[in-house]
Amino acid sequence: MPPSSLPETAYVLDLSSDVTTLTASICDIESVSRGEAALADAIEAALRPFEHLEVVRDGDTVIARTALGRAERIVLAGHIDTVPLAAEPNLPTRRVADQLWGRGTVDMKGGVAVMLRIAAQVREPTRDLTFLFYECEEIEAQFNGLARIGARRPELLAGDFAVLLEPTDGAIEGGCKGTLRVEVVTTGVAAHSARPWNGHNAIHDAHGVLARLVAYEAQTVVVDSLTYHEALQAVGIDGGIAGNVIPDRCTVTVNYRFAPDKDSSQALAHVRQVFDGFECIPGDSADGARPGLHLPAARDFVAALGLPVGPKEGWTDVARFSALGIPAVNFGPGDPNLAHMDDERCPVSQYVDAEAALRRWLA
Repeated sequence: MPPSSLPETAYVLDLSSDVTTLTASICDIESVSRGEAALADAIEAALRPFEHLEVVRDGDTVIARTALGRAERIVLAGHIDTVPLAAEPNLPTRRVADQLWGRGTVDMKGGVAVMLRIAAQVREPTRDLTFLFYECEEIEAQFNGLARIGARRPELLAGDFAVLLEPTDGAIEGGCKGTLRVEVVTTGVAAHSARPWNGHNAIHDAHGVLARLVAYEAQTVVVDSLTYHEALQAVGIDGGIAGNVIPDRCTVTVNYRFAPDKDSSQALAHVRQVFDGFECIPGDSADGARPGLHLPAARDFVAALGLPVGPKEGWTDVARFSALGIPAVNFGPGDPNLAHMDDERCPVSQYVDAEAALRRWLA
């Protein structure tokens, strides 16, 4: 990672500034995963003075909560880390016409800025609110702040509905698909490649695995009125130990993206059915999340925002809320196709519109 061009100092966030200015200020506090302390310090310091908020710090995760006795509690969540800077550092941010450029402008410090503005300025929300600013979303799950809080202090995340302000290009994306990786194995007999008749080539047998993938027809599944498109794809192949040895083993790694009507065990059963006759070794997996659009809080959210609703075709941390029994959707500024790109950028109008939409719902 290239050295930061930003000064090493305590940062101050002005929550009275407009959402675009605040987004730029947050982006300019470099916070690559495992290096979020300075930004967490700034967020905590900015929120502590507000008497309507209870503020809790856990590692580099900051939680702020209202306690107004409302009938419902809503969780607004966003991660404060980013992927590393570009080779030509894309910080500090810069404003070019109607767009803000720089690391984090899409993924996902615009959403964080919206959350901070709502936390500071909506003092009498229609529902009690929990704001979760968490660390380490962009790296291994063992470091994820949301996962840690959910496992150790789940009472801090209790709620009836959650909104994860990941970039959605300003639309609403309900729930998310699950993901499963499986190694499909073929076995043979090793031999000298000059005398292949003495062995059996496991790589050649992999054509049977690939043929089933080519012939596979992925399902579309309707869950809570949203249509999720499943996918089963080869994402890797490995075999052979030397250029003069017939391989006795070949592994095709497949990735199954499955609708949130099933869990990982059901997904694995489906993959094993597809590759019946082959050894299937399960790898990492993560369940998806149902969007819960039939619930009152979700219905009110969709009605108040007046925006199109579609499925989240990937996997996001809404699944962690689902595991806690909290339905969740994705909604935030920024085109997800530009996330992690060196030329990451977002129209400033999306920051303004996202804040206005949440105010319509909560204020």
